[in-house]
Amino acid sequence: MNARISPSVIKAPYKNRGYAMNDLAFADVLPKLTGKISPDRIRLMRTPRPPKGLIDGFKRIGDASSVISDIMDELGITGAIGASTLKPTLPSTSIVGPALTVRNILQREHVYETARDHVNRMAEFEAHNLALPGDVVVIDGVAGVSNMGGISAQTGKRQGEAGAIVSGGIRDLGHSRRVGYPLWATEITPVTGKWRIETVEINGDIQIAGVRVAPGDIVVADETGVCFIPIARAAEVLAKALKKSAFEEAKCEAIEAGTSVADLPGNA
Repeated sequence: MNARISPSVIKAPYKNRGYAMNDLAFADVLPKLTGKISPDRIRLMRTPRPPKGLIDGFKRIGDASSVISDIMDELGITGAIGASTLKPTLPSTSIVGPALTVRNILQREHVYETARDHVNRMAEFEAHNLALPGDVVVIDGVAGVSNMGGISAQTGKRQGEAGAIVSGGIRDLGHSRRVGYPLWATEITPVTGKWRIETVEINGDIQIAGVRVAPGDIVVADETGVCFIPIARAAEVLAKALKKSAFEEAKCEAIEAGTSVADLPGNA
């Protein structure tokens, strides 16, 4: 049986309630489901929690997506996608967190029929409902229509999510910007997905721009791009990325100090 969160708790964002990303006791308390999607299509009720210190470690990396992309190349891991494909909506914003995945498809019925009958099968609100502080909602969505709007973004912000990555359209950018909910998306459109989209799975494996993403994989996103790091390799990637980041900081310090180009570490 799903435990109910008391109304007094629901009023405040998770991040203001004293719960940490690794608070397993809280993670075991499940909310009442919305009914937007059949429970048997929710593969995991909670996104797997990352090892302690992993998220904070990735947050320490400057120019994170570029550094991590280099390390993933060295390790033979596919997972970096440029900001020309997944465009950020908030300048100078970066996020790190575990992926809570959503898969959308087009409804079969014609949009005029579903709009007339108010047939809404979108269920990203169930993902928000299940999200824990710091989760990143990652949507394998539908092109040409919105897979997340402003009210959805505001709900994600209230739930304490780090942000969202959407392969497909989003809308209501002014709303998501006002509430400070960062999004990366392939498209922006006013066309609603409400009567056009069906959510068929939550917390299953998805594909974003050809990259496979599993629930709990680490998402690092900034102005340059998005990296999806398989959780099984995340500690290895982090260790090498921290070393590379420190080396690049040393280069920058040498440049600031006036070191000649020929004498820069690795010739920059």
